[in-house]
Amino acid sequence: MHVQEWLDTVPAAAVYAVVALVIGLESLGIPLPGEIILVSAALLSSQHGGIDPVVLGACASAGAVIGDSIGYAIGRKGGRPLLAWLGRKFPKHFSEGHVSTAERSFQKWGMWAVFFGRFVALLRIFAGPLAGVLRMPYWKFLIANVLGGIVWAGGTTAVIYYVGVVAEDWLKRFSWLGLVVAVLIGIASVLIVKRRASKAQQTPEPVTAGE
Repeated sequence: MHVQEWLDTVPAAAVYAVVALVIGLESLGIPLPGEIILVSAALLSSQHGGIDPVVLGACASAGAVIGDSIGYAIGRKGGRPLLAWLGRKFPKHFSEGHVSTAERSFQKWGMWAVFFGRFVALLRIFAGPLAGVLRMPYWKFLIANVLGGIVWAGGTTAVIYYVGVVAEDWLKRFSWLGLVVAVLIGIASVLIVKRRASKAQQTPEPVTAGE
């Protein structure tokens, strides 16, 4: 079952909770499809009157900020042994190459890596724990974390919601347009066939040698 189809089967409150939980766990450092869940829920809110996009965006933002903060605390306490443990548990996401890439980004961009990392799947998982491991000052992390979480979660929700509304309206119009086009093509095809049949009847048949 697709994510959106599954979300459509549960109450609105459960959708808010699932979005906040999944995004929070992903931000904490657990590889989960937070962005897929958010996009699916936002698209569903554009077609489902019971799901408020504002509440959805707020829940997603809260999950992102809280999850990142918990990840920061865990990373600060666990240090590099934590990254080594995560590498053994999730080698696809926390390999030495990925850790090195994320670490270079943090060393180069500092708190901006936390902010813009929210928009990159790999850094979104790393941001909290790695900022803690590298002992980034918490006030810098918090500012970048809050701003990044709100802009990413709220912005994604708003964009997908309005795209869904426009797309649904366009598809409704397109259905009528498609019907009209189909009818015109059908009429044109019939006329072409009749015209060719008429020409074939008017063309004299060749006389064979035996006639």
